[in-house]
Amino acid sequence: MLDHLSIQCADVSASSRFYDAVLAPLGGGRVMDFGQVVGYGVGGKPDFWIGPRATGEGFREAHIAFEAADRAAVQAFFDAAVVAGCEVLHEPRLWPEYHPGYFGAFVRDPDGNNVEAVCHSGA
Repeated sequence: MLDHLSIQCADVSASSRFYDAVLAPLGGGRVMDFGQVVGYGVGGKPDFWIGPRATGEGFREAHIAFEAADRAAVQAFFDAAVVAGCEVLHEPRLWPEYHPGYFGAFVRDPDGNNVEAVCHSGA
């Protein structure tokens, strides 16, 4: 349904280091880099963008869930976030209240957003 998503960051450098680390285990990476605006994606198409905070006042938390190919990728995302010093919201586990096979991990990015990696299969 979504073509792309963009979020504003207080510190683009800190946020890009975070997303570089946690998206790599999910098969994603920088696709475009304009210094203060960075596009991430898989296969050459940027579908997730970060840039400097330019509008609005105060913090508005976003929840961003990235698809993982398998449970091992969710664990690798989580491990990368922990190494980066991120706040852990929920360690990798099954979330049967969402649906059978929903396996996810949740952390905070440098701006305080709730960032998740999720696998929807039983593997």
